[in-house]
Amino acid sequence: MAVRAEGETATRLSTSSPMQGALGYLRRNPPLAFGLGLILILLLFSVVGRLVVNVEDASPLSAPPFKAPSAEYPFGTDKVGRDLLAVMIVGTPLTLRVGLLAGILGVAFASLLAFAGAYYGGIIDAIIRLVVDVGLTIPSILILILIAIALRGVNPTEMSLIVAATAWLWPTRTIRSQVLSLKERAYVDVARMSGMRGYEIIVRELMPNLIPFIVANLVNTTASAILATIGMEALGLGPTSHPTLGMTIYWVILHAGVLGGYWWWWLAPVVIIVLIFIALYLTSIGMDELANPRLRRSV
Repeated sequence: MAVRAEGETATRLSTSSPMQGALGYLRRNPPLAFGLGLILILLLFSVVGRLVVNVEDASPLSAPPFKAPSAEYPFGTDKVGRDLLAVMIVGTPLTLRVGLLAGILGVAFASLLAFAGAYYGGIIDAIIRLVVDVGLTIPSILILILIAIALRGVNPTEMSLIVAATAWLWPTRTIRSQVLSLKERAYVDVARMSGMRGYEIIVRELMPNLIPFIVANLVNTTASAILATIGMEALGLGPTSHPTLGMTIYWVILHAGVLGGYWWWWLAPVVIIVLIFIALYLTSIGMDELANPRLRRSV
């Protein structure tokens, strides 16, 4: 019986140790814990909100226009008769989705170019480096505005693709620099001498060691993508038929909501945008510890 009890205790410990380790690490890394917690709160706001609020009220003519915040309309309504609480519930995950998709596409493409160029070198690396250097000298927002004007009337997915068109430039440079450093390590030389091919070394040896760094780049790229998306939407170049946070600000600007004294119209999207960037900033600081061995602490 004693042996069985010890075995069951060991099983429970081995099962719970990964979760306990993760929670222990989050306690040692407050910025990452607060950042992830804030993102979770924003997602729960949208998920729970859909259960208690009719998201159809995010459409025009669903409520009386220009209603100040009240018990019936906690966030008030706008000029076209949309319940701003429903708009925030729908628009928050939509804005996050656009930025995250653009960030994933940008970092994925950047990783492909960085690993191929840095490991193989030669003409491939020279071309990639030239394109990145030239691309970084041109203001990204200018390129995005020109693309958005040419593709007027985009949907959120197309908006993500537009933003991703320049989101890969900076991650390519930073990831490439890390690959150049890692490929000179002894374990890579051992892998070459053992007969492993170039792509096998990239996938099995280099990429696993750079996953924390790539994830940290993903957080930063997502934040930049959200900022670029909101900027273009505020200029009226976003998906006009979707209630994203940036398009809400565009309608405030178009109808002079600030000058008209309709503070509740712009306050809600601005507060949520600020919370998103605070969450991503804290997450980025926390991810730096995982990506930088000099900052890394024991779990």
